[in-house]
Amino acid sequence: MPPYEAFFTQNFTHVIAGRKVTSEAVGQVVNPATEQVIATVPIASKAQLDETVQAAWDSYPSWAATSWERRQELVSRIGTLVEEELSQFIELLIKEAGKSRALAEIEVGSCAAWLHAVAKQSLPDEIVLDTPDRTVVTRYVPLGVCAAITPWNFPLSLMMWKVAPALVTGNCVIVKPSPFAPLTTMKFVELAQQVLPPGVLSVLSGNDDLGPWISSHPSISRISLTGSTTAGKSAMQLASSTLKRLTLELGGNDPAIVCGDVDAKAIAPHLFWSAFHNSGQICVAVKRLYIHSSIYTAVRDELAAYARNIVVGDGLDPRTGVGPVQNKKQYEIVKSLIDDSKKNGYNFALGGDISEHRKGYFIPITLIDNPPDNARVVQEEQFGPILPLLKWDDVEDVIQRANDSKFGLAASVWANDISHAQSIATRLEAGTVWINEAQQFHWDQPFGGFKHSGIGVEHSKHGLYSWCNIQTITQNKIKFSS
Repeated sequence: MPPYEAFFTQNFTHVIAGRKVTSEAVGQVVNPATEQVIATVPIASKAQLDETVQAAWDSYPSWAATSWERRQELVSRIGTLVEEELSQFIELLIKEAGKSRALAEIEVGSCAAWLHAVAKQSLPDEIVLDTPDRTVVTRYVPLGVCAAITPWNFPLSLMMWKVAPALVTGNCVIVKPSPFAPLTTMKFVELAQQVLPPGVLSVLSGNDDLGPWISSHPSISRISLTGSTTAGKSAMQLASSTLKRLTLELGGNDPAIVCGDVDAKAIAPHLFWSAFHNSGQICVAVKRLYIHSSIYTAVRDELAAYARNIVVGDGLDPRTGVGPVQNKKQYEIVKSLIDDSKKNGYNFALGGDISEHRKGYFIPITLIDNPPDNARVVQEEQFGPILPLLKWDDVEDVIQRANDSKFGLAASVWANDISHAQSIATRLEAGTVWINEAQQFHWDQPFGGFKHSGIGVEHSKHGLYSWCNIQTITQNKIKFSS
């Protein structure tokens, strides 16, 4: 029996000052594939938030004074702990998030790799000027006690994107996971206590009150939030009263432009998974697929044919390629988009018929055949296994249509003529534009959104900067002597 099997199946708690703590109020976590309660979690009170913040500040001076090399070593050791318990994290992630096994394996594996990689990053002092008269040095100083607010679609990896650079740069971190999928996060933070000093990394499970309490808390220096645009706006408004630093990675309505020189059968699997990985519940999933009219019918039919071979089911079944929508609230949103498409008489190339008798929040893979640009399914972020397919002829027109959105998180261009693809890519209003691929990330590659898709970036040295104050020290070399 693996040493942590029981550890990963019960006793889900907050971690405050290195200790496991419960609350009087509790919530339930539901497996979206079965609609069964799989765990009970505590709901943090405002007093417990205050206690957690104070414990973090108590730990901050010594943690900030710890050398970069030592902090890097400890963060990398956390990565090793994750590697040692990969299978346990994978099983728990499948149950709480509804992921296929293959996708859960990718997410957990990437977390360990991310910790090891970020542990190699640093921001050394920079000598800006060094003359006989003056030396000027720029330093990167941690902000203090920070908060990471994470969503339910990638509860582990999106938390890791925040926690790893925050710890390496010398900050203490309080993690607030989504109430829909808090379990792997809670166990990760509990496991990390084997490595980190008490108070350096904490986790609070909470309901809809906890996020606003964090955003308005006077003793939290910074928030990194991944979530909806609505959640980001609320956090920004509440954080303004204390001038918190913010990084917001928010919604997206990500366009993909498919040029007429590609082979429909060859490209269909790539387009499919760019849209339907994690049941479409990815902020950068393809959500508007613009296909050149010369190959539109062929690509549509190949996509539908490929999709018919994908099993939609429980991630614990190894045959499953696409799992359920993660929670009832999002399930109802996706259903409403399908209902609206039917009401308006749009054509369905595939799917659209939801079984009312099947347990679990399952939506069939659905392709909407060339709806109008003003359709809800085109204008809104679906965040589910539904995709509108749209025709285009003129490149100027399709660029304008792709950019006609309040969002600007990511986009992709698919073509054999790379120079043509590059000329399109540079004109798309998105923080990341992929050519002949999608959903590719790297710890040395900045990631952030334009417009309503966010503020700031994560990853790379630019992401590290966001966890620091920048301090300039000047030294006049004059001698005050007789």
